[in-house]
Amino acid sequence: MTIQELQQTVDNWIQQYGVRYYNELTNMAILTEEVGEVARIMARKYGEQSFKASDEAADLGDELADVLFVLVCIANQTGIDLQAAIAKNLTKKTQRDANRHIQNEKLR
Repeated sequence: MTIQELQQTVDNWIQQYGVRYYNELTNMAILTEEVGEVARIMARKYGEQSFKASDEAADLGDELADVLFVLVCIANQTGIDLQAAIAKNLTKKTQRDANRHIQNEKLR
């Protein structure tokens, strides 16, 4: 699935099941909440925190998908073509960081 197809799929889902998009500020709050759920799993699975019984069924892939879904909603409702935006962003990063990471001793 391309990013454009993902944006269209999410839009179709919203139209069919979601009634309408939440407003932009609500979606920003939801995005923050979903990122927090990813952080919770990361801290327990890869960090030093231990899992609670209620955390054991947590699914990192599902939580990352929730983040992506809300991010796509925000892009859709604000008129952002994510495929074009990521292409532009990668060009910027490539020009800016062409040698930066390769020369970083901390990454070796």
